[in-house]
Amino acid sequence: MLYFTRLKTLLIVLLCAVGVLLAVPNLFNRPLPGIPWPQIHLGLDLRGGSYLLMQVDMNAVVREQLSGLTDEVRHALLKADIGYTDLGADVAAKRVQFNLLKPGDAAKAKPILQKLVNPVAAAGGAPDLDIHVAHSGAVTLTLSRPALIAKASQAVAQSITIIGRRIDGTGVVDPQIARQGSDQIVIQLPGVSDPNRIKRLLGKTAHMTFHMVAQNVSPAIKTPPPGVEILPMLNDPTQSLAIRSRVAVDGADLTNAQAGQDPQSGQWVVNFTFNGVGARKFAEITTKNVGKLFAIELDRKIIEAPVIREPIIGGQGQISGNFTARSATDLALLLRAGALPAPLKVVEQQSVGPELGADAIRAGMISLGVGFVLVIAFMASFYGLFGWFANLALVVNLLLLISILSLMGATLTLPGMAGILLTLGMAVDSNVLINERVREEVKLGRKPLAALEAGYKRAYGTIIDSNVTTLLAHVMLFIFGSPPVRGFAVTICVGITTTLFTSTVLVRLITARWYVARRPAALPVF
Repeated sequence: MLYFTRLKTLLIVLLCAVGVLLAVPNLFNRPLPGIPWPQIHLGLDLRGGSYLLMQVDMNAVVREQLSGLTDEVRHALLKADIGYTDLGADVAAKRVQFNLLKPGDAAKAKPILQKLVNPVAAAGGAPDLDIHVAHSGAVTLTLSRPALIAKASQAVAQSITIIGRRIDGTGVVDPQIARQGSDQIVIQLPGVSDPNRIKRLLGKTAHMTFHMVAQNVSPAIKTPPPGVEILPMLNDPTQSLAIRSRVAVDGADLTNAQAGQDPQSGQWVVNFTFNGVGARKFAEITTKNVGKLFAIELDRKIIEAPVIREPIIGGQGQISGNFTARSATDLALLLRAGALPAPLKVVEQQSVGPELGADAIRAGMISLGVGFVLVIAFMASFYGLFGWFANLALVVNLLLLISILSLMGATLTLPGMAGILLTLGMAVDSNVLINERVREEVKLGRKPLAALEAGYKRAYGTIIDSNVTTLLAHVMLFIFGSPPVRGFAVTICVGITTTLFTSTVLVRLITARWYVARRPAALPVF
């Protein structure tokens, strides 16, 4: 138990040295120049910032999917020359329904509608639609449960990606974006004490499309003709415009958007560029409709509706609309990041000021320092030299814990600091067990070497059992706990790992080297 080869000794010392080296940058408030080693990120409760819990509007996702399905059904029935009435979507029931003009067309309609069914890959190929055709001619196409679950998961994942792009564009450092539950997203913004601008950026779907303006259709009519929509103007909601429902060019084909100033008027504008597909569509639509109004829609509002004076074949365009520098920059950022699959609404919001965060750090460091000193004093007073061996291992344990958290890119919060303090207390438990076992062996009359061997050997099983059971409990906390509880659990789990190394390996190495150098006639355990 106390024999170490030179290679094993070298590996243990090298591991401790690397851990100490990786922990050094965390002693400074800012990254050290020329040192690429990572530092532990501070959470909102320590650094200050904003916390947002946002929820994806799944009704909007279902509504959009049903709208697309309605168009597909309409085109499929018209192509097959099947008459129908009352075609529409029921968002609450998550279905599209209509009635056949001739109930006898049911046999003809069913295989045509069956072609609209697609397998859901995430659900093992289950169909995304449940089709029911009644003898009376009533037809319903209902979104299946696997399709709804897959669509919700996809919408949240896509929203997280786009949120990350939008926040990165604002210059926020180290944002934390994570999924919570089935349709919620947690956003932590360190250093952002006023999240209003972020909320405005994230609250917009930013789905931009281009439509032809409906000629000879008054925006004042209550019921527009089929294929026409009445939408309000962005700058003046009291004014509205009639546009064609069909999307001429989709904003998803944009490759870049930048805020700038018009060289002639000096007003702020947004310059955009299309990809190859978008440029071709844009050139085609502007070539065929010279002299007509071309509306730019953003989130169900019309930004502007300029006249197409000449074909635009370069794949580039410009949006004007009484922008300020900030609004033009924000719109360009939204267009570059892409459109959200569904609107987001703020469920919960919290803000922590930097002064409160500094107070939390100060209080946490004081508690860590006091706890550390008390543990060291206890071990030194109760176990003498062997207690100091345990104290040295405790220092190394703390540095190894910090270095591993740094490599993991962990975010340290107040619960995490509590976990570190608890780790310090638990770390010496193993050494207490070992020293007490050695005491018992000495009382039984064993020689120093035999007492050390027996003490370590008999305490080893108890140490492993107690730490493994504690580790399993905190793994469950991490799996089922909320984010603050997870931070606490991660710290404890890492602390248990480093504790097992320092108490059963490092202290044993120190004790072995001491014994070889001194060859004591009696052990200093009383």
